[in-house]
Amino acid sequence: MFSGIVEGMGEVVAIRSDRQNKDFTLRAAFARELKIDQSIAHNGVCLTVVDTCDDTYTVTAMKETLDRSNLGLLRTGDLVNLERSMKPDALLDGHIVQGHVDQTARCTAKEDADGSWYFTFEYEPRGGGLCTVEKGSVTVNGVSLTVCDPTDRSFRVAIIPYTFEHTNFCRIEPGSVVNLEFDIVGKYIARLMEQYK
Repeated sequence: MFSGIVEGMGEVVAIRSDRQNKDFTLRAAFARELKIDQSIAHNGVCLTVVDTCDDTYTVTAMKETLDRSNLGLLRTGDLVNLERSMKPDALLDGHIVQGHVDQTARCTAKEDADGSWYFTFEYEPRGGGLCTVEKGSVTVNGVSLTVCDPTDRSFRVAIIPYTFEHTNFCRIEPGSVVNLEFDIVGKYIARLMEQYK
Protein backbone atom coordinates (compact mmCIF):
# COMPACT_ATOMS: atom_id res chain seq x y z
CA MET A 1 0.00 0.00 0.00
CA PHE A 2 1.13 3.56 -0.75
CA SER A 3 0.06 7.08 0.21
CA GLY A 4 0.64 8.95 -3.05
CA ILE A 5 3.37 11.08 -1.47
CA VAL A 6 6.21 10.76 -3.97
CA GLU A 7 9.56 10.07 -2.34
CA GLY A 8 11.69 11.09 -5.28
CA MET A 9 12.25 10.66 -8.99
CA GLY A 10 14.23 7.96 -10.69
CA GLU A 11 15.83 8.17 -14.11
CA VAL A 12 15.29 5.33 -16.56
CA VAL A 13 18.81 4.21 -17.57
CA ALA A 14 17.99 1.00 -19.46
CA ILE A 15 14.99 -0.84 -20.91
CA ARG A 16 15.13 -4.47 -22.01
CA SER A 17 12.33 -6.41 -23.68
CA ASP A 18 11.85 -10.06 -22.71
CA ARG A 19 9.04 -11.47 -24.88
CA GLN A 20 5.96 -9.48 -23.75
CA ASN A 21 7.62 -8.16 -20.59
CA LYS A 22 9.88 -5.15 -20.15
CA ASP A 23 12.67 -4.78 -17.60
CA PHE A 24 13.28 -1.19 -16.50
CA THR A 25 16.53 -0.22 -14.80
CA LEU A 26 16.37 3.05 -12.87
CA ARG A 27 18.89 5.21 -11.06
CA ALA A 28 17.49 6.45 -7.73
CA ALA A 29 18.86 8.09 -4.60
CA PHE A 30 17.61 5.25 -2.39
CA ALA A 31 18.65 2.37 -4.71
CA ARG A 32 21.40 1.17 -2.33
CA GLU A 33 18.77 0.68 0.40
CA LEU A 34 16.59 -1.63 -1.71
CA LYS A 35 16.26 -5.38 -1.47
CA ILE A 36 15.04 -7.87 -4.05
CA ASP A 37 11.27 -8.52 -3.72
CA GLN A 38 10.59 -5.01 -2.39
CA SER A 39 7.55 -3.17 -3.80
CA ILE A 40 7.94 0.33 -5.26
CA ALA A 41 5.36 2.50 -7.03
CA HIS A 42 6.59 3.75 -10.43
CA ASN A 43 4.35 6.56 -11.73
CA GLY A 44 1.80 4.93 -9.44
CA VAL A 45 2.36 1.35 -10.65
CA CYS A 46 3.44 -1.14 -7.98
CA LEU A 47 6.40 -3.18 -9.29
CA THR A 48 8.75 -5.64 -7.61
CA VAL A 49 12.51 -5.12 -7.43
CA VAL A 50 14.18 -8.04 -9.25
CA ASP A 51 17.81 -6.84 -9.19
CA THR A 52 20.01 -4.18 -7.58
CA CYS A 53 23.43 -2.85 -8.54
CA ASP A 54 25.10 0.16 -6.88
CA ASP A 55 22.81 3.18 -7.44
CA THR A 56 20.42 1.36 -9.82
CA TYR A 57 17.74 -1.30 -9.53
CA THR A 58 15.58 -3.24 -11.99
CA VAL A 59 11.86 -4.01 -12.08
CA THR A 60 9.75 -6.01 -14.54
CA ALA A 61 6.40 -4.99 -16.03
CA MET A 62 4.21 -7.55 -17.79
CA LYS A 63 1.99 -6.89 -20.83
CA GLU A 64 -1.17 -6.15 -18.77
CA THR A 65 0.71 -3.44 -16.88
CA LEU A 66 2.26 -2.01 -20.02
CA ASP A 67 -1.15 -1.89 -21.75
CA ARG A 68 -2.96 -0.24 -18.81
CA SER A 69 -0.30 2.30 -17.84
CA ASN A 70 2.16 4.75 -19.40
CA LEU A 71 5.15 2.55 -18.54
CA GLY A 72 5.24 1.13 -22.06
CA LEU A 73 5.89 4.68 -23.33
CA LEU A 74 8.98 5.18 -21.16
CA ARG A 75 12.33 5.87 -22.83
CA THR A 76 15.84 6.08 -21.38
CA GLY A 77 16.32 9.45 -19.72
CA ASP A 78 12.67 9.74 -18.63
CA LEU A 79 11.93 10.64 -15.01
CA VAL A 80 9.63 8.37 -13.02
CA ASN A 81 7.88 9.23 -9.74
CA LEU A 82 8.90 6.76 -7.02
CA GLU A 83 7.41 5.80 -3.68
CA ARG A 84 8.39 2.88 -1.48
CA SER A 85 5.53 1.04 0.21
CA MET A 86 4.14 2.44 3.45
CA LYS A 87 5.32 1.16 6.80
CA PRO A 88 2.50 0.11 9.18
CA ASP A 89 3.37 2.89 11.65
CA ALA A 90 3.65 5.66 9.02
CA LEU A 91 1.41 8.70 8.86
CA LEU A 92 -1.05 8.64 5.97
CA ASP A 93 -0.21 12.03 4.45
CA GLY A 94 -1.93 11.43 1.10
CA HIS A 95 -4.73 8.88 0.66
CA ILE A 96 -4.94 5.09 0.37
CA VAL A 97 -3.22 4.15 -2.89
CA GLN A 98 -2.88 0.53 -3.97
CA GLY A 99 -0.41 0.95 -6.80
CA HIS A 100 -2.93 -0.66 -9.18
CA VAL A 101 -3.35 1.81 -12.04
CA ASP A 102 -6.86 1.85 -13.49
CA GLN A 103 -6.14 3.54 -16.81
CA THR A 104 -4.30 6.37 -18.50
CA ALA A 105 -5.36 9.95 -19.21
CA ARG A 106 -4.03 12.66 -21.47
CA CYS A 107 -3.10 16.17 -20.33
CA THR A 108 -5.22 18.64 -22.28
CA ALA A 109 -4.20 21.90 -20.59
CA LYS A 110 -1.52 23.40 -18.35
CA GLU A 111 -2.35 26.83 -16.90
CA ASP A 112 -0.11 29.18 -14.96
CA ALA A 113 -1.76 30.16 -11.67
CA ASP A 114 0.73 32.87 -10.69
CA GLY A 115 3.18 30.62 -8.85
CA SER A 116 1.31 27.32 -9.11
CA TRP A 117 -0.23 25.42 -12.03
CA TYR A 118 -3.54 23.86 -13.02
CA PHE A 119 -3.37 20.70 -15.12
CA THR A 120 -6.43 19.31 -16.89
CA PHE A 121 -6.64 15.62 -17.72
CA GLU A 122 -9.12 13.81 -19.96
CA TYR A 123 -9.83 10.08 -19.79
CA GLU A 124 -12.19 7.55 -21.34
CA PRO A 125 -15.13 6.86 -18.96
CA ARG A 126 -15.38 3.17 -18.06
CA GLY A 127 -17.84 3.06 -15.16
CA GLY A 128 -17.30 0.87 -12.10
CA GLY A 129 -16.32 3.79 -9.88
CA LEU A 130 -13.63 4.98 -12.28
CA CYS A 131 -14.61 8.60 -11.88
CA THR A 132 -13.70 11.72 -9.94
CA VAL A 133 -15.71 13.93 -7.59
CA GLU A 134 -15.17 17.53 -6.51
CA LYS A 135 -12.59 17.68 -3.69
CA GLY A 136 -12.14 13.91 -3.89
CA SER A 137 -8.82 12.11 -4.24
CA VAL A 138 -7.15 10.86 -7.39
CA THR A 139 -3.64 9.59 -8.06
CA VAL A 140 -1.86 10.97 -11.14
CA ASN A 141 1.48 9.29 -11.95
CA GLY A 142 1.56 8.16 -8.32
CA VAL A 143 0.91 11.62 -6.84
CA SER A 144 -2.03 11.94 -4.42
CA LEU A 145 -4.06 14.97 -5.51
CA THR A 146 -7.34 16.74 -4.85
CA VAL A 147 -9.82 16.92 -7.73
CA CYS A 148 -11.13 20.25 -9.09
CA ASP A 149 -13.88 20.79 -11.69
CA PRO A 150 -14.67 17.14 -12.50
CA THR A 151 -16.81 16.14 -15.49
CA ASP A 152 -17.72 12.64 -16.65
CA ARG A 153 -14.42 12.44 -18.60
CA SER A 154 -12.05 15.08 -17.22
CA PHE A 155 -10.81 16.87 -14.11
CA ARG A 156 -8.27 19.48 -13.04
CA VAL A 157 -5.66 19.41 -10.29
CA ALA A 158 -3.70 22.26 -8.72
CA ILE A 159 0.06 21.74 -8.43
CA ILE A 160 2.12 23.79 -5.99
CA PRO A 161 5.78 24.64 -6.76
CA TYR A 162 7.17 21.94 -4.43
CA THR A 163 5.19 19.18 -6.16
CA PHE A 164 6.06 20.60 -9.59
CA GLU A 165 9.78 20.57 -8.81
CA HIS A 166 9.95 17.22 -6.97
CA THR A 167 7.80 15.04 -9.26
CA ASN A 168 7.62 14.50 -13.00
CA PHE A 169 4.86 17.11 -13.23
CA CYS A 170 7.80 19.30 -14.26
CA ARG A 171 7.76 17.42 -17.58
CA ILE A 172 4.01 17.06 -18.14
CA GLU A 173 2.67 19.14 -21.02
CA PRO A 174 -0.53 19.03 -23.09
CA GLY A 175 -0.45 15.70 -24.90
CA SER A 176 1.44 13.87 -22.12
CA VAL A 177 -0.01 10.50 -21.06
CA VAL A 178 -0.30 9.89 -17.31
CA ASN A 179 -1.44 7.03 -15.08
CA LEU A 180 -4.64 7.29 -13.04
CA GLU A 181 -5.66 5.38 -9.95
CA PHE A 182 -9.14 6.36 -8.83
CA ASP A 183 -10.15 6.40 -5.17
CA ILE A 184 -10.51 2.84 -3.83
CA VAL A 185 -13.47 3.77 -1.58
CA GLY A 186 -15.38 5.13 -4.59
CA LYS A 187 -14.69 1.94 -6.55
CA TYR A 188 -16.06 -0.25 -3.75
CA ILE A 189 -19.17 1.90 -3.37
CA ALA A 190 -19.83 1.74 -7.12
CA ARG A 191 -19.42 -2.06 -7.07
CA LEU A 192 -21.84 -2.46 -4.14
CA MET A 193 -24.41 -0.24 -5.84
CA GLU A 194 -24.19 -2.41 -8.98
CA GLN A 195 -24.80 -5.55 -6.93
CA TYR A 196 -27.85 -4.20 -5.12
CA LYS A 197 -29.72 -2.59 -8.03
